[in-house]
Amino acid sequence: MFDNLTEKFEAVFKKLRGHGRLTEENIQEALREVRLVLLEADVNFRVVKDFVAAVRERAIGQDVLKSLTPAQQVIKIVREELARLMGEGEENDLDLAARPPVPVMLCGLQGAGKTTTCGKLALYLRRQKRNPLLVPADIYRPAAIEQLKTVGRQLGIEVFDSQPGEDPVRICEQAREYAALNGFDTLILDTAGRLHIDEELMGELVRIRDSLEPREILFVADAMTGQDAVTVADSFNQQLDVTGVILTKLDGDARGGAALSIRAVTGKPIKLVGLGEKMDALERFHPDRMAQRILGMGDVLTLIEKAQAAVEAEDAAKMEEQLRKEGFTLETFRDQLQTIKKMGSLESLLKLIPGAGKAMKQMQGMQLPDKELKKIEAIINSMTRQERRNHRLLNGSRRLRIARGSGTTVQDVNQLIKRFTEAQKMMKKMQKLGPKGLKGMMRGMPF
Repeated sequence: MFDNLTEKFEAVFKKLRGHGRLTEENIQEALREVRLVLLEADVNFRVVKDFVAAVRERAIGQDVLKSLTPAQQVIKIVREELARLMGEGEENDLDLAARPPVPVMLCGLQGAGKTTTCGKLALYLRRQKRNPLLVPADIYRPAAIEQLKTVGRQLGIEVFDSQPGEDPVRICEQAREYAALNGFDTLILDTAGRLHIDEELMGELVRIRDSLEPREILFVADAMTGQDAVTVADSFNQQLDVTGVILTKLDGDARGGAALSIRAVTGKPIKLVGLGEKMDALERFHPDRMAQRILGMGDVLTLIEKAQAAVEAEDAAKMEEQLRKEGFTLETFRDQLQTIKKMGSLESLLKLIPGAGKAMKQMQGMQLPDKELKKIEAIINSMTRQERRNHRLLNGSRRLRIARGSGTTVQDVNQLIKRFTEAQKMMKKMQKLGPKGLKGMMRGMPF
């Protein structure tokens, strides 16, 4: 989503680094460009004005101008102010500390992805050892109730049985009674939306709020709508006093204005972000990490968290033991590829690595990394177990059979074996360092 913004920031900072010493004039010129970059990204103009003023006040200080690395100091200030703009230092955890079942109400306009987000949130909470119940309270949109039931079946999460034509407030009240009797500790309320804000919609939402007193009222905003999402969020906040925001479609092709403006305009924290279509693509929002991503600095902490979520400690120990006993074989290589796939698309993972964005631009025109991984996995799966454990068995006829079985060419098979043997040599060098060296290597790998 922020690729264009990142590219423009990099161009501004490149000019700054070109000056041996910075002057007030240099900084003012850079800040004018920063202002244009943010306005082009559809950031609210008042937010831009306050942001640039805050950066200017800090950047023109004597500590920066007299620094040996003034350009780096300015970049550091921009990163810190971006993080502050998005809510760094503020509490943005979901507050579910109440007597169960705890109601969590999702609201927003139609088309923002509210119903899908309900499912994602239920899965997110279940992974935190909670037992959520999905409540379809949108009786107006055709098939909204069935959509949530379908999502619930896919995730193995129960959905309260409501019918079109029922009173939404009564649905929510009955769902709370049902949850209390059946051991559910969280109610996720999928409320009605409209294509625009109207009194009828707000009146219904206010009645649900007053009746159930939700611990969290989360406004679901489509990041693709830019400043419109900010305006709508502010309207919902004035009526309902929302507790936080969930930004959806943050992996899309939007300019980033909503993410950078919504907290400043509404005063409410962004709590969660949707980063893909898959049901597990909902993450807690970290302002400092998002600021680093915007400035092309990567996000190693999120990468580590994804690795920890994908690999249990017991599985990591087994992998280490297998490497020690059998060495690095095509079989262990395939297992590691499957682990990487659990963490998300390779493209999304590469964006979390500092400097990888530039490398990805250079790869334009080449085959997409995820397609390449699927091809590699298909080739390895077309081998026998003995061949996966000992690639030296792969003579010409075997390679032809594997190519036919995987829908690839002999050249593809040869290229994989060549890359694998190079990686195997590196692994053997690491193993010579002993168990401590091997453990250190495993900790440093993203699988």
